[in-house]
Amino acid sequence: MLSLTCKTAIKAVIYLASRFSSDEKASIKEIAEYIDASEHTVGKLLQVLVKEEVINSAKGPTGGFFITARQMNRPILAVIDAIDGKEVFDQCGLGLSKCSATHPCPIHADYKTIRDQFKLLCQQKKVRDLCETVTDGLTYLIG
Repeated sequence: MLSLTCKTAIKAVIYLASRFSSDEKASIKEIAEYIDASEHTVGKLLQVLVKEEVINSAKGPTGGFFITARQMNRPILAVIDAIDGKEVFDQCGLGLSKCSATHPCPIHADYKTIRDQFKLLCQQKKVRDLCETVTDGLTYLIG
């Protein structure tokens, strides 16, 4: 359902959120290494996330990427909207362009249920919720 790019963006945001209490900024290289992604990809993603105000950046010798308290309380859906767009929750599970309730694909009903539940989860879970277990060492961003 989510693109690999979007999953990488979510991991980057969770990483930045896990550093919130230390008030430290992170570099592209540091983020890319931690989430095991290419610096080029992470750099492009971070630019989009800053533009969409999902995260912030500061220039200069003490610059880098960071997240604010307000951004910590945004739903994870904000990251998905910024990278994949809202239409990701309207797409067919088999990738058909004309799939609908009146013209369904073979998995339409089942996939719609799962897709709707996943959207609800993304609306309800805040960035803060996802980073807490990483910060506590109970969950991981690399695998």
